Parts: sequence; structure tokens; C-alpha cells
Amino acid sequence: MKYYIISGEASGDLHGANLMRALQDKDPQAEFRFWGGDAMSAIGGMPVRHIRDLAIMGFVEVVAHLRTVLGNMAFCKQDIAQWKPDVVVGIDYPGFNLKIEAWAHKHGFKTVHYISPNLWAWKKGRINGMRRTLDRLCYILPFEETFFADNDMQQAVYVGHPLLDAIKNTKLTALDVNTSSPIIALLPGSRQMELKNSLPLMVHLAQQHPEYRFVVAGMSLLGKSAYNKYIPAGGNIDVVYDQTYSLLSHAHAAIVCSGTATLEAALFDVPQVVCYSGNPISYIIARAVVSRRIRFISLVNLIADSPIVTELIQGDFNSERLEREFMLIANDDGNRERMLNEYADMRALLGNGGASERTAQTIIDTVK
Repeated sequence: MKYYIISGEASGDLHGANLMRALQDKDPQAEFRFWGGDAMSAIGGMPVRHIRDLAIMGFVEVVAHLRTVLGNMAFCKQDIAQWKPDVVVGIDYPGFNLKIEAWAHKHGFKTVHYISPNLWAWKKGRINGMRRTLDRLCYILPFEETFFADNDMQQAVYVGHPLLDAIKNTKLTALDVNTSSPIIALLPGSRQMELKNSLPLMVHLAQQHPEYRFVVAGMSLLGKSAYNKYIPAGGNIDVVYDQTYSLLSHAHAAIVCSGTATLEAALFDVPQVVCYSGNPISYIIARAVVSRRIRFISLVNLIADSPIVTELIQGDFNSERLEREFMLIANDDGNRERMLNEYADMRALLGNGGASERTAQTIIDTVK
């Protein structure tokens, strides 16, 4: 069968690669045409757009790049119409994918969305359109089951969290850094704007603690210059590229820009402080539309429905607070042990993996 797969971010590229691998196992004749990154390209098929050109986050940022976004949508529709796939699969990236999936459904293509948007947090109204235009919705968070049942989303199926598969399928490697001191992982995000908002404060923290080796989880798709302009040469800070899991496997603690990385750090049992700082206008708009019932922004806390990790958001993400919270997770005291115990409870809620295989089978069953 012919699978048209759209991922627009680094995490989607990772999950897309594992999904493609699972589809190949179940369908040896599988043909892929996709929007993704290097991980998906390594599986095979025909790449259409690279994620380095697609990652735009925030209300203000999307408006600023609206011409590019609309151009990509028009091209995507044309490309699907010409290739005529058996199914269109959107991986996360809802602002783009849900619109493409709605168009694809209207034009007679099967549609599957993998990794549901956070409808329970905001834009609940989207569910009506999704109910009409999606043949299947594969969701990955266990607490979403109640939400979809209450909202009569019969197309929704729980597949488990793909990070469990991603970690299992990743070969860990040695780090080319000085490991004579304990390693503190810095995960500043996968977008240029995230680096700008988070990396300077992370670097300042590192400069206050020469007793540790701070290592930034860099992404080669952003280029080395994106990191070098924030990191002074010769200090106690290194950058390793495309080795996030290997870095986490060696880390004593981590400072993490909110997102998928918060759950990754927890699954590697790394005590962490979660931080987030975005465009002020985008943040104000987001807070206005997010459900008042939502207490957290990090996946770790959301899944557990408990404040396992500290979240430093916007104004709280400053040098003084970061220093204080860092010391709580860096020192070998009760706070580290408490966090690790609660990680174990949270992990139990996610099950034993297999999300890629279940999603692949769901896609094939939907087409057939």
C-alpha cells in the first residue's frame, strides 16, 4: 500500500521512523512518501519536505510565517492528489495536519491521525471536525480515554506512548566529552526560538557550577552556529549533536525545555527542572484559551496528574529560581529519591510499549 506520512517536528520524525519500520514489517510492499527528517529518510521512501523548514511554534510566530505555512499546505494537497496514496497519516503537528486530513477526507482519501492534539486542554471544539474527517485517531496518553469516551469520539483508539518504543530502538553510544565531573544535561528545545529563550539562562547556570560538566543536547538540523552564539568557548559546557538519549543515559540531572523531552528525561530516571519561556503575546493567548482545569505543562506531571517535577514558566524561569531548583535535584538528598520513586509510578501508567506496532496495524485495518 501507499502511505503518505506528514511529520513536522523532531519528535514526529522519530515516531514516524518507528511507525514506518512497523508498517514495513506488516506490509512488505509498503511505499512511503513523507514530510519528515533524517530518521524517516533512513527508513526509505520519498522525502518531500524536511522538518527543519517546518517547525513553527506559537500564535505570533505562525502569523509571521503565514505565507510559508499556506504555501506548504497548498503544495501538500497538490502532492497528495498527484501521488494518490491509500492513506494519509498525520503525526502530531495538528495545526497543519488536521487541515490537510480534512481536505484529504473530502477528496476521498483515508485519514489517520497519530498522536492526538491536547483537546482536553484547549480547542475542544476541534473534536467535531475531527469526528467528521478522521477515519482513525490514535491517542497516546492513558488519561485521554475518558475524554474521548465522554465526547463520543468512536474513531479514537489508545495505542500507548511511542517514546517507549523510541528508547527501546535507540542504540546508546559513548559521549565525546570530559566525564571526570558529573554530567548535567541541558535540553533547550528543537527550535531556534526555544534556544533563544532558554539557552542563555542555562549557560548562566553552568557558569556558576564549575564542579559539573554541562552538556547541551544539540540538533544538527539547527546547525552548530545556533548553539555557538550562546555558549562561550573553553568553559564547562559541551554540545553533543543528535545524541539526546545517550546524553540522558549518562546524566546526573537535567534542565529541560518543556515538551516531549520532559518525559524522555523521566524515562531515563534523570531528575529534572522543567522550564518554558515563549513569546509573551503567544503565552498570554495560550493561557486565555487553555482549560482552567489544566494545572501543568510538562508531560511528566500531566500523566501523573501530580507535581513530580518543578515547572518554571515565563517569569518564574529566571536565574535565581533556576539556581534554587537545580540545587534541589543536583544534591543527593530526599528530593532526588522522591522524584525517582514518582517517575516509577508515572511510568507504570504508560504500559509496556508497542505503540508503533499497534498504530501500524490500525492504519492497515483502516485502509482494508
